[in-house]
Amino acid sequence: MDARPKGRPTILALIPARSGSKRVKQKNIRALSGHPLIAYSIASATESGVFQAVLVSTDSEEIASIARSYGAEVPFLRPQAMAEDHSPDIEWIEYTLGELKKAGRVFDCFSILRPTSPFRLASTIRRAWATFLSEPGVDSLRAVERCSQHPGKMWIVRGRRLLPLLPFGPVQQPWHSTPTQFLPEVLVQNASLEIAWTRVVLEGRTISGETIVPFFTEGMEGLDINRPEDFERAEALVQRGEAALPPIAPSTGRVPTERGARALAANELHGAHG
Repeated sequence: MDARPKGRPTILALIPARSGSKRVKQKNIRALSGHPLIAYSIASATESGVFQAVLVSTDSEEIASIARSYGAEVPFLRPQAMAEDHSPDIEWIEYTLGELKKAGRVFDCFSILRPTSPFRLASTIRRAWATFLSEPGVDSLRAVERCSQHPGKMWIVRGRRLLPLLPFGPVQQPWHSTPTQFLPEVLVQNASLEIAWTRVVLEGRTISGETIVPFFTEGMEGLDINRPEDFERAEALVQRGEAALPPIAPSTGRVPTERGARALAANELHGAHG
């Protein structure tokens, strides 16, 4: 049974940005192509036109201030206990939805847009939202891509023995001895985005529920930045024109529309030649 509300559902963008990153200090606000990493998720969410609100969840007033300057809401800080290395997503999402409900703000759906996926564009979000809405009976949508290394060829160690991670294949021989072209396609989730009905949090205390529709990211949409070398790769991709970042008005903290970004670029080019 499809429990969707009548009319077009409302949806909240949630951008998680805790301050305690270990591998890259202050990762969420580290500069990428002249702007803090989090700015690109705010930009794509705002430009998409999908959301009734774009909210950043953080435990840091510094991050909150930066997020607000780029157009996001930060109505309250996340409790420190929900911003530790091992804090599960369900805690801060449940807390955020609860605090918003106290303020009279209720949404049918929410989307998690992690700052570590800066190449997620407004068009990516619109495509995902259309996919989600077209699938009756689902609890959530999750971004996935094809595995570069098939788990059928992976192993684990028990004591002094090597054992296949997936010992049973589709035919008589095990997967590790099956030619790769005959193995089933396997997908891996990426950090680009998730969409779910808020009821999966409020009723089932989960962020995905049980019935999930796949969303296939394209190109660099699912690229995840978590290490210093990832920032270097992202910069190189942009400089070579192999990936595009959501447009942001330079040095103002304003997020322009795609049309506005083109006009801004044209004005800058005219000024450079004038």
